[in-house]
Amino acid sequence: MRRPTYPAWLPVDPFIAGLLGTVLLAALLPATGGAATAAGGATDAAVALLFFLYGARLSTREALDGVKHWRLHLSVLACTFAVFPLLGLAARGLVPFALSPQLYTGLLFLCLLPSTIQSSIAFTSIARGNVAAAICAGSFSSLIGVFLTPLLAALLLGGGGGVSADSVLDLVLRLLAPFLAGQLLRRWITGFLTRHKKALGYVDRGSILLVVYTAFSAGMAQGIWHQVTPVRLLELLAVEAVLLAVMLALTSYGARRLGFDRADRVTIVFAGSKKSLASGLPMATVLFGAQAGLTILPLMLFHQMQLMVCAVIAKRWARRDGGPDPDPVSPQGQRRRFTTSTAKAIARKSRYAPSERPRSPARS
Repeated sequence: MRRPTYPAWLPVDPFIAGLLGTVLLAALLPATGGAATAAGGATDAAVALLFFLYGARLSTREALDGVKHWRLHLSVLACTFAVFPLLGLAARGLVPFALSPQLYTGLLFLCLLPSTIQSSIAFTSIARGNVAAAICAGSFSSLIGVFLTPLLAALLLGGGGGVSADSVLDLVLRLLAPFLAGQLLRRWITGFLTRHKKALGYVDRGSILLVVYTAFSAGMAQGIWHQVTPVRLLELLAVEAVLLAVMLALTSYGARRLGFDRADRVTIVFAGSKKSLASGLPMATVLFGAQAGLTILPLMLFHQMQLMVCAVIAKRWARRDGGPDPDPVSPQGQRRRFTTSTAKAIARKSRYAPSERPRSPARS
């Protein structure tokens, strides 16, 4: 097992401390007015740079292999647009005991959203998963969600709404275009990326911190944290913690049962258990109008929770990657089981009676 790269005297991982510090900074000094506009622009630039670097790091063959990985993409889409909505419908039984009707509407809306892109890819990269497949899975989920989420919301929430073609164009320009640019320029900048690999690795974590600050600042500016009682807020947090835990367990167990290797399992867990705040906020504005303030509170909380929990998981998997694969059905796990069983057999054979033990040659 690899040793942690941070000092042993730190009580928590510096990345987790950075997430907590970013949330605290947004709570005390939220970006408003012109600062919010600047933070939003910086977030867009950071995400574009992130995708440019991913495009430059991945070979064209790896990217095509990610597109062809249809079993993985179907698994992520099934978790995002089938399992999540079913769990959201099951939570209807918690109204009005643990959830108010408006908070439940927000929770169900959360379950209908597409998966994240930048955070799923960043965590997949940190955990040494299949980044190429994560890029394709997140992009497919977002593109399909542009059309499918409003339809599911109209069906399950009884509301209406639509998303213009400009949203699809915006998605292409902000995410896929930088990735393709990185692919095209990869031949000329590969050496630079290799020499500065460690420094560029902070782009993954820095983009997540910037997204957290911008999103949390928007919630503080709208004052949605003062529209719910502390008890109801704790109940909502508990419900969402259970929802996230169930999805993490289902994606991990399901990926193992379907026979995916470790890298693909990492991608399925991180892409299949998340929901996109970047897509959810504008969609909520279209679907709910003036009532969007309290309705997006479940999404805001779930977004912060999934980032912090998945950051812990990604860092643990990254440190554990140097050791043998713990999966018992993998070749490494089978070899380890064989070694263990062989050792036990030798131990049993060593328990001979004194008369049965082979005698050593007599000394001359």
